[in-house]
Amino acid sequence: MKQRIVFTCQECGAQSPKWLGRCPECGAWNSLVEERPVPAVAGAGAAAASAGARYSLAATAGPRLYEEIDTVVSERLSTGIGEFDRVLGGGVVPGSLVLIGGEPGIGKSTLLLQAAAHFANSTGTVLYSSGEESEHQIKSRGERLGVGRAPLYLLAETCLERILEEIARLRPALIIVDSVQTVFSLKFQSAPGSIGQVREAATQLLFAAKGQNIPTFLVGHVTKDGSLAGPKALEHIVDTVLYFEGEKHHAHRVVRAVKNRFGAVSELGVFEMTGKGLTPVPNPSALFLAERPANAPGSAVLCCMEGSRPLLVEVQALVSTSSFGNARRMASGIDQNRLSLLLAVLEKRAGLNLMGEDVFINVAGGMTIDEPAADLAVVAAVASSMRNRPIQQGTAVFGEVGLAGEIRGTTQGALRLREAAQMGFTRCIVPEGNCSPDDLPDGCEVVPVKTVGEALDQLMEW
Repeated sequence: MKQRIVFTCQECGAQSPKWLGRCPECGAWNSLVEERPVPAVAGAGAAAASAGARYSLAATAGPRLYEEIDTVVSERLSTGIGEFDRVLGGGVVPGSLVLIGGEPGIGKSTLLLQAAAHFANSTGTVLYSSGEESEHQIKSRGERLGVGRAPLYLLAETCLERILEEIARLRPALIIVDSVQTVFSLKFQSAPGSIGQVREAATQLLFAAKGQNIPTFLVGHVTKDGSLAGPKALEHIVDTVLYFEGEKHHAHRVVRAVKNRFGAVSELGVFEMTGKGLTPVPNPSALFLAERPANAPGSAVLCCMEGSRPLLVEVQALVSTSSFGNARRMASGIDQNRLSLLLAVLEKRAGLNLMGEDVFINVAGGMTIDEPAADLAVVAAVASSMRNRPIQQGTAVFGEVGLAGEIRGTTQGALRLREAAQMGFTRCIVPEGNCSPDDLPDGCEVVPVKTVGEALDQLMEW
């Protein structure tokens, strides 16, 4: 019998019976790779097939009426790291599948090894399977992190069937697979990391997690543009997707949730990289404002929201006369297209002549802000640098700027104001829609504004 061969696109997962230079679905060039499934062999492959059959998600024999189903609230399990538990929504949910991705060397393996050690000491056995490092390498990192005697099992293995056998034998309380791109199944002849291998590994580990109610962490590689490598189906399979972010030249790291079936999306956890591993930062606002210069033109403090957490960050602007024909617009930490829009509003509605000026924007500390509430801070920093006048010390701002020059209200205004007051700020320039009498904190003057011109007058009046 002739063996069936298919060519699978490594970008979108489309399949073709013959090789094509360009994928007809997504248009990617040279992305089709040959994949030929092979029959399961006796031994590990056969054991894996029976194991996969046992890990079925179908727990009932047929459909059940909605109102007859009892709601089961699972108790969350702590990883021993407060910031990590916060991002997960309060802890690890039994049976959940979590995918964490990030740049090479950012600290993914370090964070998970710390969490595994805490979990093993407090909850039960942990299986740490690594396809990129040997047991000796992991042990040397564990000694640096201070991992003591704990029921933590290390497995240097890339074969999916072998990993599933160890899961069935050990029955651990937590599973960590580092990384999913290195795992391969004997069912396919394609190389590890191909779309078929990644999908099969994630699916079988999902069955293992749900079938035995074991929380599982998968480490994923990222592409050049920062997105998770592999098929998009990988992110649909898992329950939670976390991104590990951070600049190489900064000591702090940020874990951000972009998908979470058991908690808030866009939740944020801040860590500091030290010689003994990642240390949680309980007060990120103090960290990001620690080195802010006093009375410097072009500096504004923004009250932003990351998930359910309010943060204070510094937005810096530098406006200088252009030496070339076209003025430059550069932004770090905010969307550059949004910057162009705000500069046009300043030109049209506030009368600032920025046509021949180079404008540079930076969010200090390497943070990335993508919410509209950052508009007023950008406008304030640009106007301060343009006029070479500092914003009054102890002033914080937030608000969305419209094309008509109006200042629109934002969400979670009370939390933003409360965070600013707790950090010692005595004055807040906010949209009029966020000035409810019940939300005003004690010891902080709240100044409502309606337009960009009115906001700049309040910021520059001293």
